[in-house]
Amino acid sequence: MKQLAGVTSEDVDGDALVAFVSDDRAGAVVTFGGIVRNHDHGVAVTGIEYVGHPTADAVMRKLVAEFADREGVHAIAAQHRVGTLGIGGVALFVAVAASHRAQAFGCASDLVERVKERLPIWKKQFLADGTHEWSQCP
Repeated sequence: MKQLAGVTSEDVDGDALVAFVSDDRAGAVVTFGGIVRNHDHGVAVTGIEYVGHPTADAVMRKLVAEFADREGVHAIAAQHRVGTLGIGGVALFVAVAASHRAQAFGCASDLVERVKERLPIWKKQFLADGTHEWSQCP
């Protein structure tokens, strides 16, 4: 199975990740884009800084590899951004190509949840009042 995974300080190119998973055996390609929004828990947000542990890239590759034997899945691409992003920036992008839509949706959803649980990346949110807060910290 084709896999591409990692952590990047460059803007995530969702189109390139979708192209990577292209496969003639796939009847479905499912994508997920985690986008920086302008609020969190009722508080206005102006941007986010993602800070990754030095192992984050290797962890992301390992997480994607854990899905390599999913039935019907032919290719997976997943990247998480580190650094400062403004509203609308892509923080996480996942693309999964599978024989059938249920396989693609299930794999993409499970992978996103696993990334949120285990990827050592922390989020510093910049708030509209000029303060900041950290979230997703262990």
